[in-house]
Amino acid sequence: MTAPFEWMMALRYLRAKRQEGFISVISWFSLIGIALGVATLIVVMSVMNGFRQELFQRVMGLNGHMNVYAMQGNIDLVDPLAAKLAQVKGVTEVTPTIEGQVLISRDGVASGAYVRGLPPEAIRRRATIADHIVEGSLATFEGNSIAIGLRMAQRLNVKVGDTLTLISPVGAKTIFGSAPRMRGYTIGAIFNVGMYEYDSGFIFMPLKTAQVFFKTGEAVTSLEMFVDDPENVRRFRPDVVAAIGPTYPQPLRLLDWQQSNASFFTALQVERNVMFLILTMIILVAAFNIISGLIMLVKDKGRDIAILRTMGATRAMVMRIFFLNGSMIGVGGTLVGLALGLFVAHHVEELRQVVQFLTNTDPFSPEVYFLTHMPSVVDASDVTHVVLMALSLSFLATLYPSWRAAKQDPVEALRYE
Repeated sequence: MTAPFEWMMALRYLRAKRQEGFISVISWFSLIGIALGVATLIVVMSVMNGFRQELFQRVMGLNGHMNVYAMQGNIDLVDPLAAKLAQVKGVTEVTPTIEGQVLISRDGVASGAYVRGLPPEAIRRRATIADHIVEGSLATFEGNSIAIGLRMAQRLNVKVGDTLTLISPVGAKTIFGSAPRMRGYTIGAIFNVGMYEYDSGFIFMPLKTAQVFFKTGEAVTSLEMFVDDPENVRRFRPDVVAAIGPTYPQPLRLLDWQQSNASFFTALQVERNVMFLILTMIILVAAFNIISGLIMLVKDKGRDIAILRTMGATRAMVMRIFFLNGSMIGVGGTLVGLALGLFVAHHVEELRQVVQFLTNTDPFSPEVYFLTHMPSVVDASDVTHVVLMALSLSFLATLYPSWRAAKQDPVEALRYE
């Protein structure tokens, strides 16, 4: 499509002479603008993908994909219902659970926490917790033993073997009124799953112990279900509802993870799309810089274009020369941005730590962003879309100046020479 002569002329026009220095500066700014836009888009898309994946894995690893709750009170007749749900095709595990809020008392300091009671074998199967034990062991997770998060342990200044006093919000009734129910539990394990909410506010307790503490008897607050395809959890709902049946002694409600976390994951997706549109403007501005730079170059090279035309160059040849000139700026900027973006995306956590060390501030506070580290997952399709968009805008930006160059009349250009 292009001859060596056209490539030679396009490369020659990129190397501006002294009197064309301003045009060269515009070209360099265009290249830098495209590179920064592409790199920023790749990094932002990768971080947003990392956020979603990390939160999804941790939320799904700690909570059931579907949960059955009683409309009022707790769920009775747990074993028959759990056996029915376990037979549903696609359901891999059904776990009875006790959930409740408590106060923690330690050395006269009280703070709130959330207790989850699980069978010991169930918590040992959850890799999100079992693979992130930093002190102690889940082998002792039975009887009076509990597991707490690392940040809670640091806040309360406790370690494995220490005792925590839990205070139930539902007190015992006495002749003098309601008295708070307190009991001490031994810390058997400390975990660090990487989510601030769980590491600082959750306590895991054996199911039987939780039933005694909350006085639920043999009842539980919910049944957690895990399925083999959590991304499409909605397709399991009809079978689960049919398994429960309309004749169950008490009214129940079914809640899946998409319903309970809908606002959170929707907000992530909306923020991702908005950031993509906003950062695209950087590339668009750089594309306009290409247009302005090429128009100025065409204006400055009017005599050269006329001479080329009189020597036999066609309009198409002239158009391709300036198209190549602008395209090389766009392609160069895109390649530089691609390399820079991939480098930053793969080392974003290390760079965050460098910034934190140099500024003595934490730009990624776990209290705000839920996670203790900055995640990044490079998606090949996202990178491809960004690169194709940058190249498309760059090529489109060269069309009008190239057309203007090809339309110049050599007679008019040389009339006053």
